[in-house]
Amino acid sequence: MGKSTKTQHLREKMRKVAKQTKQTTLDSLSLLPKKKLDEKTVARQTKQIEITDVTTTSREDELVLIVSFKLIPSRTFFSRITADISFDQQQIESLRLRILQGPLATNEAEFSSVLDMTGIHAGRHLLSVIMHEFWTLEENPIKACKEISIEYIPTKREDRLIKVPIIKCVAGTDLSIVSESEKNIYREIEEEMKRQTTSRRDNW
Repeated sequence: MGKSTKTQHLREKMRKVAKQTKQTTLDSLSLLPKKKLDEKTVARQTKQIEITDVTTTSREDELVLIVSFKLIPSRTFFSRITADISFDQQQIESLRLRILQGPLATNEAEFSSVLDMTGIHAGRHLLSVIMHEFWTLEENPIKACKEISIEYIPTKREDRLIKVPIIKCVAGTDLSIVSESEKNIYREIEEEMKRQTTSRRDNW
């Protein structure tokens, strides 16, 4: 076999090996996004917020609402949550809860709200809490809701009655309550994200 023929044969063999290696690499890369997508899908299916308990305690002209909840599969999957509180089917507050992370943090937490009940008439009232992810592009965000019926008896009669109470203060265990100025910033970010999502859909 001549030198030129041998060289040509070696080049042809190298081209075949390179082609096979490239195809194998492309096949491996094509499987990688699918694997990641599957992991995200599984996480999405198991991720949820569970309101485990809603209780109240009364004191003079005030009602303390305590909400206990659990983050599944772990609080590390969440960063911010919105908690909408309603009284007799009228929303009285929308709280932004920042979920703090850390080695000592647990997946269960609670927050409490003090309602000023001055002027609320005696009788049965409905309290409801809706919790959902604040910062998400999902069309169907993770959410949970729970409502309780309470019998309210005021300690003294007020001449001027009102329909819904006022939130006086909010406290949380291992939670950071977002201020009103931060709410406005997050609201602008959320609206911008929604506009971008709508724009992308229009281009599809």
